[in-house]
Amino acid sequence: MRIKSTEIVDTFAEAFEMWGTRMIITADAPEWADAAAQSVTGFATSVIGCKCEAGIERVLSADETPDGRPGVSVLLFAFDPDGVANRLVERVGQCVMTCPTTACFNGLEAKKNVVVGGKLRYFGDGYQIGKRLGGSRYWRIPVMDGEFVVADRFGVQAAVGGGNILISGTTSKSCLRAAKAATAAMREVPGIILPFPGGVVRSGSKVGSKYKELPASSNQAYCPTLRGFASGTDVAKGVGCVLEIVIDGLTLDAVEEAMRRGLKAAARPGIKQISAGNYGGDLGKYHIGLHGLLKRKTAKRKSS
Repeated sequence: MRIKSTEIVDTFAEAFEMWGTRMIITADAPEWADAAAQSVTGFATSVIGCKCEAGIERVLSADETPDGRPGVSVLLFAFDPDGVANRLVERVGQCVMTCPTTACFNGLEAKKNVVVGGKLRYFGDGYQIGKRLGGSRYWRIPVMDGEFVVADRFGVQAAVGGGNILISGTTSKSCLRAAKAATAAMREVPGIILPFPGGVVRSGSKVGSKYKELPASSNQAYCPTLRGFASGTDVAKGVGCVLEIVIDGLTLDAVEEAMRRGLKAAARPGIKQISAGNYGGDLGKYHIGLHGLLKRKTAKRKSS
């Protein structure tokens, strides 16, 4: 199958079960909401080494936020609800509460929720105040510019992590141009994030390593400099650069739609091939076929 001159490989992305949440960060000015969002999503590219994956979903106008101030919507993912809860407490406490004028609200209505503000309140050292509004509980924690308002609980739900596409281009310039076009298209889909820097990964990994202490290592199959002497190379002839885009989403539909848009946007001059990363189908619950995406077929689910 081809889109224009780009080959779409008949393979699948292997995605995983995760748990996700949405936080709404607001501030007196957009610059401070953005500063907190950039900080809270820092060092959150991969659960392999960061314990969570997080990213900015979108910027919010004042009429879209709970307190009528400029805001940013942030998604965070981990392997289980406790992992989400722990990362929220750490990151909201260290990166949002510390940022001037900010507040932090739950942005996800879900059946399951985890305590965040209810733990951070102790920073108030007894001077914190609890308040109920519209059936939800909030905490007002005294800080040096006034008070930090944070939701007591945040909703969490089953989610999908690790959707991906691999873009193979003749040059680094053409490949990066295609990757930027793909990330721009993907970010228009609500409910997803691209957790890596700028949404693009150059150091794709495989499971395991020749060094026993490492859980993951460089995926030599897609390293152009190793073509010709590394085992199992998948770098097509004439390809000088391979870039990966990883997608996490609150729903499978959102991940699939982002991948579909990314596939189409990345098929540009200089792109020989678009593929996807998987682990033989043995690890991830969801097998998202690239040809199926373009034919609008849903992903296959691995049986338990």
